[in-house]
Amino acid sequence: MQGKGDPPAVADTGPPSRPGFEELYVAYFQSLTVQLFAYTNDMGVAQEVVQEAFCRALARWKKIALYDDPSAWVRRVAWNLATNRWRRARTAAQFLRRQREEYTPAPNPDRVALAQALKALPARQRRAVILYYLADLPVNEIARQDGVAEATVRSWLHRGRLALAAQLSGPGERHV
Repeated sequence: MQGKGDPPAVADTGPPSRPGFEELYVAYFQSLTVQLFAYTNDMGVAQEVVQEAFCRALARWKKIALYDDPSAWVRRVAWNLATNRWRRARTAAQFLRRQREEYTPAPNPDRVALAQALKALPARQRRAVILYYLADLPVNEIARQDGVAEATVRSWLHRGRLALAAQLSGPGERHV
C-alpha cells in the first residue's frame, strides 16, 4: 500500500542491465580517448573524435541503446572519424606538395643582356629574329605570316643581327 507522501510506483519498462547514455559516456570516454590518442598521437584530435562519436550516439540513442554493446558502436565511429581525418590530412598534404612553387633560378647575365638587346630592336626586326632563331621558323613561313616578301624578312634578320651584335659585343670587340 502506498502512503500519502510516497512517490508513485513506476513500472520497470526497460531491461535493467542497459546503461543510460550518461553511464556509457562516463564509463568509456576516457578509455576511448586513450585508445584514439595511441592511434592518432594527438590528444586534442583523440578527444575531438571521441566526443564527436558520443554526440552522434546521443542523436541516435533510442536505436543505439538497444544494441548488445553500444560502446562498440561509439568506438567504431570514433575510429572511423580518426581514420577519415588522417585521410583528409594526407590528401591535403599531397595536394600542397603538388602546388608548391618550384625554385627557379634567376636568369643568367647573358640571358638578361639578350632580352634587353632584343627589346631595343625595332618591332619587325625583333619579331623576325625571335621567329627565326627561337621558334625555328623558316624565312618563307615568317614572310607568309607577316604578308611580306622573303627578301624583306632576310633584310630584317640581317639588320637585327647587326644591331644585336653591336649591343652584345664587349668594348673593343669587332662584330662582323
